Amino acid sequence: MSKSELAVRTKGRVTFQELKQIIKLGLVQGNLIPAFAGAWLAVVFTHHSFLGSIPQIITMVLGSTLVMGGACALNNYYDQDIDRVMPSKQNRPTVNDRISNRHLLILSLGMIVVGEILLFMLNIPTGVIGLAGVIGYVSFYSIWSKRHTTWNTVIGSFPGAVPPLIGWAAVDGQLSILAWALFLVVFCWQPIHFYALAIKRKDEYAMANIPMLPSVSGFKRTRLGMFLWLFALLPIPFLMQSLGVVFVVLATLLNLGWLYLGMTSFKSTTNESKWATKMFIYSLNYLVVFFALVVVMTLINMI
Repeated sequence: MSKSELAVRTKGRVTFQELKQIIKLGLVQGNLIPAFAGAWLAVVFTHHSFLGSIPQIITMVLGSTLVMGGACALNNYYDQDIDRVMPSKQNRPTVNDRISNRHLLILSLGMIVVGEILLFMLNIPTGVIGLAGVIGYVSFYSIWSKRHTTWNTVIGSFPGAVPPLIGWAAVDGQLSILAWALFLVVFCWQPIHFYALAIKRKDEYAMANIPMLPSVSGFKRTRLGMFLWLFALLPIPFLMQSLGVVFVVLATLLNLGWLYLGMTSFKSTTNESKWATKMFIYSLNYLVVFFALVVVMTLINMI
């Protein structure tokens, strides 16, 4: 592409829709759900006043949004070479040159710095956890594991699971077994969610030479990995018995429903891509329903 062509394509301000793509707003919003749930449980179980904790929760949400959005923008900066190869990424502003690398770096690093300042204003543990999440996502996942090992999804699950820890620490300043249980839920959820997506895009990842498990080892090996994480989810509600028996039962039924859906892949007539789509959709609903249960059941128990 010539300099004149590039100038034309980068002319004008980035739109809000393009900004949402750059910071992966959908992913950020999804991570705010467990972050809020962590803060909510900290309020309830450490006997803080909810009204008195609202400034902390708002600061946590703002800080987390900026940190996660900045990390995602930095990921988009680093992934430009592989995104240009993958058909599903062609509308990203980082691919079609709607934003320059200089502006992208300013945006991403600026968001991370401001977000971390807000998190450290709450307390040191919250800021440290947020910083660990950024470093884990950008360096250990984006820069290293994503391009070098089929364990990339699992490695990326560690930084991806810190939002509930940030939420809890923002209110209480330390972590409890409940906070770690929420961490485990998000940690085990992520490989299933992203393996389902990777099955649908295995050809794209192969084109980009990214060693995603479905592209390297095939459907059966990926399905086995998904089942291992589905089974890993089963005991976690029992670590959260302080939320009540009803919660444990409902959360277990939610896990069993996902496991049953996974079992349908063994039918001889199963279409792998359609099954992966169903698993992906269930994963999105799972995250919302599970953490909604966390909040609703504590409210019911308080009545």
